[in-house]
Amino acid sequence: MSNTMPFTLEDPTLLHEAGLRDGLYVQAQNGHQFPIEDPGSGQTFASCPTNEPIDVPEYISSSQTAFLKYRLTNPRERATLLLEWHRLISHAKRDIATLVVYETGKPMAEAIGEVDYALGFAWWFAGEAERVRGSIAQPSISNRRTFVVKQPIGVSVALVPWNFPIAMTIRKAAAALAAGCTMVIKPSPETPLSVLALADLALRAGFPPGVLNIIPTDNANTPAVSEALCKHPLVRKVTFTGSTAVGELIARHCSAGLKKLTLELGGNCPFLVFDDADLDQALAAVMVLKWRTAGQACTHANRVYVQAGVYDTFCRMLVEATRGIRVGHGADPDATMGALTTTRGIEKMERHIADAVAKGGEVVCGGRRVEHLKGNFFQPTIISGMTTEMLTTREEIFGPLLGLYRFETEAEAVQMANDTNMGLASYFFTNDVSRTWRLLESLEAGMIGMNTGNSSAAESPFGGIKASGYGKEAGKDVAIEEYLVSKTGTLTVDERAKL
Repeated sequence: MSNTMPFTLEDPTLLHEAGLRDGLYVQAQNGHQFPIEDPGSGQTFASCPTNEPIDVPEYISSSQTAFLKYRLTNPRERATLLLEWHRLISHAKRDIATLVVYETGKPMAEAIGEVDYALGFAWWFAGEAERVRGSIAQPSISNRRTFVVKQPIGVSVALVPWNFPIAMTIRKAAAALAAGCTMVIKPSPETPLSVLALADLALRAGFPPGVLNIIPTDNANTPAVSEALCKHPLVRKVTFTGSTAVGELIARHCSAGLKKLTLELGGNCPFLVFDDADLDQALAAVMVLKWRTAGQACTHANRVYVQAGVYDTFCRMLVEATRGIRVGHGADPDATMGALTTTRGIEKMERHIADAVAKGGEVVCGGRRVEHLKGNFFQPTIISGMTTEMLTTREEIFGPLLGLYRFETEAEAVQMANDTNMGLASYFFTNDVSRTWRLLESLEAGMIGMNTGNSSAAESPFGGIKASGYGKEAGKDVAIEEYLVSKTGTLTVDERAKL
C-alpha cells in the first residue's frame, strides 16, 4: 500500500538545498550532496551539501567576522531582531511544520505544536537580551570598588538533533543571539531543511550575514565535521543535544582549548503512578509523554512504575487508550502517530521487545512493524511484567515502546527510579502532599514532573544531572549566562575629599 504524500510549501523560497554562510547559500567544496528521505514513505524529496572538515574554517571565519560587529549591537536592537524573527516564523508556521513532517515523520499537529513551543524561546530571549546585568560592590579593602560586566563569549557552535529540530535550534540560537554571540549550527543529517528555513527567516528579520551560519552534512561526515567545529580555535562555546555516548565524545573534543560546553543528553526517565493517584490524570499525561514523536524524545517516559493496587486497572486503561492511536504518514490528517525518523529506531525497537519477551515480559499491545505502510512505522507497543534485568530498564528506548513495572512501596519505587546513570527527568502521580515533597527531594533528576508530564517551557531551566549532561537551556538568567563571560574590574578610589 502506497502512503506517499505530496510535498509542497506555500512559500517555496523557504526550501534551501545548500549551506548558509555569510548570508549566501553555498555548496560544499567537494560538490557532493546527500539525500533527504521522508521517513513516512521512504522516498527522497530533497538533498543538501555533504560538507567535510575542510569546509569548516570558512564557516567559523564568517561567524568570527560577524561577531566582532554584532557583539557591539545594543541589547534593544538584538531584542527587536528576535521579535521580528518570532513574527516571521509565526507567519511561516505551516511551511516550517511541513518541513518537519517530511524530515522527522511526526504528524502535522505535532509539528505545529513544536513550532508553537519553539516560538516561546524566541519571545523569551528577546526579553532576556535587555536584562543582562553586572554588579558593583565594595570589597574588604575599603578604598577599592569591584565591578563585574557581562560580555558575549564569542563564536558558538550548536549541534542540533533530529527529533525537535525547530525547538532545539531556536532554544540554542535565541539565547546566543540575545547575548550578542554569533552561531554556527550543524543540523542533524535527517533534518537540515527545517533549520535552513529558520536561518532564512533570521536573515529576513535583519540579522546580519554571518551571525547565523548553517553547515549541513551527511551521517558519514557528521563525526569529523563536528570534531572540526568543536576544536576550531575561534570557537568559544559549544552546545549539544543528543545521546550520552556522543556527549562524552563532544566533551573530549571541547577539552582542547577549554571550550565552554552545554550538554543536554539522554534520558531514562521514570514515570511513577501510586495507588492514590488520579488515574485519568496519569493516563492523559503518559499518553503524551510516551507516544508523542513516536516515543523519540529524551524526556519521554522510559520506565512506567505502577503501584500494585492499581497496576492491573492502569494497564487496562493504558491498553484501551493506546489502541485508539492511528499510525500513518505525518501529512495524513487522520494520523495521530507518525513514522520513526530512522530505520535504526525500528531495529532498536525489535531488539528491546525480543529481549523483554525472552526475560518474561508480556506484549499486551502492538509489538510489530506496520507492514501495510511503506516507511519506518511501528505499532505502539506495551509490555507488562517488566523487570530490572531487561534491556529497556538500562537503555533509553527512543521509540514507541512502553514497559510497565510493578512496585509495592514508595521506597521501592524511588530505588528503582534512581537505579540508572541518567538523570534528566522524573515524573510521579500521587495525591499525598507529604509524598510529593519527599519525591521532589529524593528523585535524582534535573526536572521533576509532579502530577504532570510537561516539564519544559521557555520560562524554566531545562537540563539534567548525572550522565544526562550539564548546563541549562531556557529559564531566567541561567541559559543566557551560558553565552556570556564575566569580566571583573577593580578600582582604587581616592577617598580624600577634594574641596
